[in-house]
Amino acid sequence: MSRIGKLPIEIPQGVEVKVSEHDVTVKGPLGSESVHVRPEISLKLEDGHIVVSRIDDSRQARSLHGLTRTLISNAVLGVTKGFEKRLEIQGVGYRANMEGKNLNLALGYSHPVVVVPPEGITITVDKNTLISVKGTNKQTVGDVAAEIRSKREPEVYKGKGIRYEGEYIRRKAGKAGKK
Repeated sequence: MSRIGKLPIEIPQGVEVKVSEHDVTVKGPLGSESVHVRPEISLKLEDGHIVVSRIDDSRQARSLHGLTRTLISNAVLGVTKGFEKRLEIQGVGYRANMEGKNLNLALGYSHPVVVVPPEGITITVDKNTLISVKGTNKQTVGDVAAEIRSKREPEVYKGKGIRYEGEYIRRKAGKAGKK
């Protein structure tokens, strides 16, 4: 039995869960999320909890058990609290600002880099060097944050670039030079 899969998912106050044959739709104060459920997994709504179980003990069903429970749990958490990834920019002249809903980055290139967020994702900029990506879908928030980071990944000699908040970059020693 999956240790994660057997845990029931608590449905908080103000969250509406609708279970159809192969889909779970979760509506909450921050929006709505939908999770597709494979036929190897069955769902039951029991007095304020969602119980995820598998139909048989096949290898496929066992591997999907914990995954499905976590995806539904993330959907419930996303529509109640939401998810956030924070990025920080380091480097002389590197900065970010918002132009409408689009993120405009100056990263030392000859042109500005524009990032258009997908629907359901909000990007905010604090102090020109702190970027916050928020949304209800954990995977989409992580994808957008990774896309922004990929525009100028931190380099190992000076540490310049875009990094996740609190991320440690191992620095390399430069040339030793003539002695």
